Amino acid sequence: MNEIPNPRNALLDLLARISFRLGQFTLSSGGTSDYYIDCRTTTLHAEGGRLTGLAILDLLREHGLTPAAAGGLTMGADPVVSAVAIASAMRAQDDGGAPLIHGFLVRKAEKAHGTGRRIEGFCERGASVVIVDDVCTTGASTIAAIEAAREAGMQVIAAVCLVEREEANGRPALETACQGAPFLRLFTANEVRAAHVRQQSA
Repeated sequence: MNEIPNPRNALLDLLARISFRLGQFTLSSGGTSDYYIDCRTTTLHAEGGRLTGLAILDLLREHGLTPAAAGGLTMGADPVVSAVAIASAMRAQDDGGAPLIHGFLVRKAEKAHGTGRRIEGFCERGASVVIVDDVCTTGASTIAAIEAAREAGMQVIAAVCLVEREEANGRPALETACQGAPFLRLFTANEVRAAHVRQQSA
C-alpha cells in the first residue's frame, strides 16, 4: 500500500477544505454554532476515507491498542468503520505482523425483522473493540455504541473520534462511559477551524 508520510496532516487539510463551514447552524444536540463540520463529506471521499483509516490506525498504534474490531453508531460512524477495516487489511497485506481490525455497526434500535439484531457485522463475546465516531459534541451517539457493544459482551478498550467539538459536557460524559478506557481524538474543532482559516487566507 502506497502510504503518504503523515496521513493525519493530509486528513486535517481535507477536513478543513471540504467539511468545515462558517455560518449559523443548529446542531443535532439542539444548540447553535457559528461553524459546522460535516465529516461525512471527507470520510466518504475516496482519498478522505483512505486517510481516515490510516490516521486512526496510527493513533491506535501510538497508544498500544490492538482491537479485534472497530464499530460505531449508524450512520456517522459507518464510513469510519469501513475505512479502518479496509486500511487494516491493506497494512496486513504489506506487513504480515499488522493486525486485522474488523468492523461492526450499531443500529439506533433493534430491527423488527430477520434476526432482530442491533449489531451488524463483527460481534464476538469477550473481544476487545474500539468505538469510533466522526464528530463528538455531547458524545451521545458514541455512548450509545459503547453501551450496545458492552451489552453484546464485547470489551470496549477505547473510543475514538475524528473531531471533538470540546463542548463543556461532552468529554466528561464520554470518559464516564468509557469506564477507564481512553477517549481519543484525531483533532479538535479549533484545529480544523484554524486550518480552514489558513486555507482561506492563502
